[in-house]
Amino acid sequence: MPVRPSEKEEEFFAREEFERKKRLEAEKQSKLEAEGKKRLKELHYMHCPKCGNKLIEIEYKNILVDKCSACDGIWLDAGELEEISKLESISLNRWFGVFRK
Repeated sequence: MPVRPSEKEEEFFAREEFERKKRLEAEKQSKLEAEGKKRLKELHYMHCPKCGNKLIEIEYKNILVDKCSACDGIWLDAGELEEISKLESISLNRWFGVFRK
């Protein structure tokens, strides 16, 4: 005569199966999110946040500044504003003069 699993055994295996499927779904979601972030980065990298045109990287006084090729917007990466603030006032006026039209 075959042995039937008890209710507790069935409940245990049902919980285990649920946890396994839940873990697989979480991994799938994580992978989809990572792919989505990568795709967005590829679409937006070095594009102006204001108008969407290409950004041109300009180096001045060892600071890399991103300038839009269309709207002439100036964009700074993390830490670059702090570097600019360390410049002397004469250098700072020259720095702003470089990016004026």
